Formats: sequence, structure tokens, C-alpha cells
Amino acid sequence: MESRVVVIGAGVGGLAVAARLAAAGHRVEVHERSPTHGGKLGVRSRDGFTFDTGPSLLTLPHVLDELFAATGGPPDGLDVVPVDPACCYTFADGTRLDMPHDPAHVPAALDAALGAGTGAAWQALHERSRKLWDLVEDDVLRRPFDGVGDLLRLARRPSEIALVAPWRTLDGLGRAMLPDPRLRRWLARYATYSGSDPRRTPSVLSVTAYIEQHHGAWYVRGGLRGIADALLARCRDLGVEVHLGSEVTRVRMSGNRAAGVVLADGGEVRADLVVCNADATVLYENLLDAPAAGRARRTLRRAPRSMSGFAMLLALDGRDDAPAHRVWFPDDYAAEFDAVLGRRPRPIEDPAIYVHAPDDPALRPDDESQGWFVLVNAPPHDPGRGVDWDEPGRAERYADHVLATLAERGTDVRERIRWREVRTPADLERETGAPGGAIYGTASHGARAALLRPSNRSPVPGLYLVGGSAHPGGGLPLVLLSADVTAGLIGPPATGSPATGSPATDPAGRPATRAAGRP
Repeated sequence: MESRVVVIGAGVGGLAVAARLAAAGHRVEVHERSPTHGGKLGVRSRDGFTFDTGPSLLTLPHVLDELFAATGGPPDGLDVVPVDPACCYTFADGTRLDMPHDPAHVPAALDAALGAGTGAAWQALHERSRKLWDLVEDDVLRRPFDGVGDLLRLARRPSEIALVAPWRTLDGLGRAMLPDPRLRRWLARYATYSGSDPRRTPSVLSVTAYIEQHHGAWYVRGGLRGIADALLARCRDLGVEVHLGSEVTRVRMSGNRAAGVVLADGGEVRADLVVCNADATVLYENLLDAPAAGRARRTLRRAPRSMSGFAMLLALDGRDDAPAHRVWFPDDYAAEFDAVLGRRPRPIEDPAIYVHAPDDPALRPDDESQGWFVLVNAPPHDPGRGVDWDEPGRAERYADHVLATLAERGTDVRERIRWREVRTPADLERETGAPGGAIYGTASHGARAALLRPSNRSPVPGLYLVGGSAHPGGGLPLVLLSADVTAGLIGPPATGSPATGSPATDPAGRPATRAAGRP
């Protein structure tokens, strides 16, 4: 029996789960409030320049391959290429480290840049993270997961419990294993991949650094926005109805069960199942009125928001041959997290500055120009209790400050600027619907916060979650895994009745116990 599924949001998670469910035999339609698709995987084009305004690196590219293989085969025109070096880091003392794409070359690069012995320290950390990745990849990231207890039950031996070390932070792990403070700074940056403070982020998230080093950093020619375009095309090939500019204002209930959605124009879409790709806070606070959601709502209210980002799009005269990805670290990295995630949030005085400037002819109007995407961490937009990013003049003043800071660190592009556009956390909130522009939903502070993201199966029957604010977390590969987990929970349409969530196989043809059960 065919079942009807409505997906709220056409971000990467929403499109990916829609494709998987359609391939499994469901009738799927997607409703997106924005006039375009892709969610945080945004794009901006002007005067011949094109900028990715969201993720700029792809890791775990095989996860993307798995999605397309499960839904009809490789897409046309998606050219994924390695980024080498993966990133160029410049530290406060002027030291420069070009981190190779190939992990075999990393120890030598570290020894050459930071001094003898740093390569061996990195190798020890890398091996530890490999064991941790082996422990969590299939049994945590690819399954529904209910928290720390599940992870500790997987770690049956004392050595594995010590490896998970839920009592240790990412900062503490760096201090224990990396003697060089610059290398500790490199590791701490991976906490920002989930919008968090490394001093409060559990060490289990060291797997993020391992993923990037072991599986490599990758880029899509023409920009990572091509991933969203390929997902939209796959959905349409599978018969998914994608409605852009169609805002969902409420999940429709029938008794205690989700039974569709209500649209801003007053229309209703009836469905057997609802999958929400909007931020979990938006779902539980604004879209859902169901007693069963009370506990989830209270939990999210207690959780701190993740960081947001302050970005500039710079259209520059001239080109350089520097690496595509560059990071300039401040002298006091801890002060950055105090400013953004402390009790009195404020813009960072001396921020870490990230630049994405790919050498891609498709992104520039001519060979005498270059586009830079400049990003610094920033507190979410919160006029009542924190920073009001819409305050007149604030954004332009801070943009000037960031460019002046970059100049002080030896890279002054101010005379090369043809034009610039500024994107604040308030802009992110308006464009993506993420509360305050908090990119990753909630911060991963403490083992419970990191591992107890909102479940893919909501407490309301017939309602599921997908995307960066749900399990297993934010970032392109985890969002794609989230779609796999959610589609596995739903499974193919059940014969003779609405979908029950207890299928014999998942949408890729694997036993459902792989997605919905536990060993």
C-alpha cells in the first residue's frame, strides 16, 4: 500500500530523506519556506562571482555516494576533487602549517612546521581517534541513538570505556596528548565544527579531526551548492513533489498522531507520516502542539545554542596562489569562546579568521579576480539577552574590524575589494530559519548534549526528524547519515496498512535491524 510522506524543509537532510523514501516506494512531497532549496548549503551570485555561503568542504564523500547509489545511481555533473593542502594554518607567532590531504604526509609536515616530535604526537592522537571512529561509526552515527548509556553499553571492555572517556573534554585530550600549544589549537578548532567550546566539548568529537585527515577534504567543482542541486534533481527524477516558497506553520494532528501539515496560505496537506528538516527547536516550539512533545521541548529550552557565524563575501581584484582554505589563529583562542558562548555574549575582539578562496574558474568573472568567503565565529542573534546584529552600523563596523585584524596578521586585501557583502547571524536566521542563526542547533557541551541530540523518531507517533539539529549532528556527512537513519526507521510502505516504522528492510535493501535495532 502506498503511503504519503510530507517533508518540512528542502535542506540537504530534507532532500536526502525524500529521495530515500521515494526510492523505497513512498509518495513524497517537500514544502520549503524559502524560494530556493539547499537550506544552509546556500549560494550567492553577483557580477560574475559565485560564493558558497554554507559548507565549503566535503568529508566522508562515500556517504554521498551511498545516497545516490541507493536512489538510482551516480548523478550527472557532480565532480568531487581532493583539496590539497586541506588547510593552511597561520598561528599567532607567524608559524605556517600546510596540512596535507594525505595522512601519510602529515607527520613530516608537522615536524617541519612545528618542530620534531609534533608529528609523532599527532600520529598517536590519530591512532586513538581511529579506534574511537571504529567504535562509533556504525553503532552510533548510523543508528538511532538514545545517549551516553547506549555508547557505554557498546564499550564493553574497560579499554573501550577509557577510549570514549565521557569525562574528558576535547581541550583536555589535547593537553594530554599534544605537547605543542599550536597543535592543541588546531585540535580545538574542531569543536567549532559543531558550534561548541572545546573546553566543554567531549573528547569523543576528536573523531571529527580523524575524519578530515583519514578520509580527506574534498571540493565540488563549481561549488558545493552542486550537491543540493543534484539532490533536488534526484528527488524530481523519483517523483517527489518539491514546493518552494511554501511555508509550513503547523504539524497537523489526528488524535495523538501526526497526520500532515498546515501551510501558511491555510491549505492542508494530509499524510501518513511527517519528517521535519527544520531546526528541532522550531519544530517543538512553533510547529507542534502535542502533549507528548513536552519533554523534548523542555530539554531544548535548557540546551545552549551553538555558535553562529559572521561572514563576508569579498569580490577581489587580482588572484593569489595560496591554498583554498586558510585559518589565522589569534593569540588567545580561549577568549574567543568566552566571548561567543559566555554569559555575556559579544562579538570577538581578536577572532580566528577563516577564508575559503577556491581556484575555480566557474566562480569568478575573469582570470584577474577572485572571490573570498571570510568567516568568523559569532554569538547568535539575540536582541533581548545578547547581541543585536540588526543594530544600525554594527555589521559594517565589525566587518571593517575583521579586515583590519586580517591585515595585522599579514594579509591585507582592503585595497583589492571591488565590493563586499556582509552576512550576520540575523541574516542566517531569516534565510534558514535557524533560531538566532545558530548553525548547528544546540552546542555539544558535555557528553549528554553531544550525544543526546533530538532523536530522529519524535515522541509523537508518525513524526520524524532529520538534519543538523537532530541525531547524529551537523555538517554535510552527518546530515546525510541522519537522512539514512530516519529513512531506515520509516522503512518501505507496509503492505495493506500505513507505514508502521517496523519494516523488514530499509530503503537501501539492508535489514532493518541495521538501522532500527541494536546488537
